[in-house]
Amino acid sequence: MADSRVKALEGHEISDYSRKEVPQGRWGYTWDVFKSNFGKIVLNNLLTLVFFLPLAIIVYMRDLYVASLSTTYPFSSNLGPAGLPSTPNVTGLAEGLNMSADIMFYSLAIVGGLIAAVGVAGACYSMKKLVNTNGEFTVKGYFRGVKKCYLNVALPTALFMIVFFCTVLVSDWRHLVIAQGGSSAWPIAATVLMIILCVVVGIICMWFIAVGVSYKVGPWQLVKNSFVLLIGTIIQTILMLGIAFTPVWLLLIGGFMQVIALLLLIVFGFSYVFLCWMSFTQWVFDMFITPNIEAKKAEERSKMTKEQLAALKEEEEKDAARAMLAAGRSELIGRPVPPITGNPVPALGAAFGRSSLAAVADGRAELEKSIADYENEHKNDKRYVEYNKMFAEREKALQDEGKKGKKKKKISADNLLR
Repeated sequence: MADSRVKALEGHEISDYSRKEVPQGRWGYTWDVFKSNFGKIVLNNLLTLVFFLPLAIIVYMRDLYVASLSTTYPFSSNLGPAGLPSTPNVTGLAEGLNMSADIMFYSLAIVGGLIAAVGVAGACYSMKKLVNTNGEFTVKGYFRGVKKCYLNVALPTALFMIVFFCTVLVSDWRHLVIAQGGSSAWPIAATVLMIILCVVVGIICMWFIAVGVSYKVGPWQLVKNSFVLLIGTIIQTILMLGIAFTPVWLLLIGGFMQVIALLLLIVFGFSYVFLCWMSFTQWVFDMFITPNIEAKKAEERSKMTKEQLAALKEEEEKDAARAMLAAGRSELIGRPVPPITGNPVPALGAAFGRSSLAAVADGRAELEKSIADYENEHKNDKRYVEYNKMFAEREKALQDEGKKGKKKKKISADNLLR
C-alpha cells in the first residue's frame, strides 16, 4: 500500500502557513476557493505568465524563422525558357531545414523551460497555499515559494524539456526519411514510442513537482515517493491531468478554439492548471500521509523569538486555566439545593386516571416551589457566596488579562484555585 511506503514524507511539509480544516468535500471546497478568490488567481496567473514569455517567444521565433526560409529557398521546380528545371533536386530540403531550425530553437527552449520553472514553482506553491488556507495569497508569498521550491521544480522541468526536444527531433527525422524515399516503418515506430515516452515522463514530472513543492526531502526520497504515489493513483492522475490541462487541449485544436485558449491562458489558465493539480495532490497526500503535528509545532517554536514564546506560553496557561475553570465550577456546589427528605411527587400505579395525573402535576409544582424557596432563603449563605466569588474573580482575571490599564495577573493551573 502507498500509505506504508511514503512515511518518509511525514513531518517534512514545506510551508509558511498553518493549514485550515477543509469544511466540505475537496472539489466543492476548491470551487468555492476559485470563486471567492478569482482576483488573486488572476494575479497569480499574470505573474506566472511573465516567466513563460521567454519560452513562448522562442517558439514564435522558430515559426517565424521557418516561414522566412520558405520565401528564400527554391522549393518549386521553376521551369526556364528552354523547358528545363533551373534549380537542382530539392527533395527533403524543407524537412532538413525544419530539423535544423528545431535543433537550434528547441535547444534554446530547454533554457526557456528553466525560466518558466520560476513561474511554476511560485504558482504551485501559491495555489497549494490558497487551497490549504481558504484564500491566503500575497506576491511576497509567491516569491517565497520560488525561493523554497525552485530546484525541486527546475530539475523535472529540465528533464521533460529534454525528452520533448528528443521527441521533436525524432519526428523531424521521420519526415526527412519519408521525404527522401526511405522506409517509414522504423521512423514511425520510433516517433510513436517517443511520444508515449514524452507523455509518461510528463506525468512523472508533474508528480515530481507536486512532491517537491510540498515536502522537503532528498532527491532519492523525492523520486521514490513520487513513483509510489503515481502508481497508487494512476487512474485518478490521468483523469485529473486531462481535466487540469483543458486550456492546452483547446490550444491544440486550433481555429477559433485557439483564440479562446489563449484568452484563458492570459486571464487564469496557468492558475487553473496548477490549482486543479495541487488540490488533487493535496487530497492524495492527506489520504496517504499523516502530518507529524508535534514535529511541526517544534519546528514552529524553534523559529519564534523569546517574546513570541513567552506570549504563546501565557496563552497556553490561560487556555488551561479556562479548561479547569469550566470543569471545576459546579451548579450543585454553587447554588443551594434542598436535601431530599421525602417524595412530594406521588408515583403512578399500574392503573391510573385523570385524578392521578393531576396529583403528579401538583406534586411537581410543589417540589419546584420548595426548591426555589430554599434557594432564595440560602443564597446569601457564606459558603455559596465565597464559592461563586472565587470563580467570578478567576473569570474576571481571564477577561481582563492584557487590557490596557489593568494589572496583569498570571493565571495558571497552579494558582487557579488559590
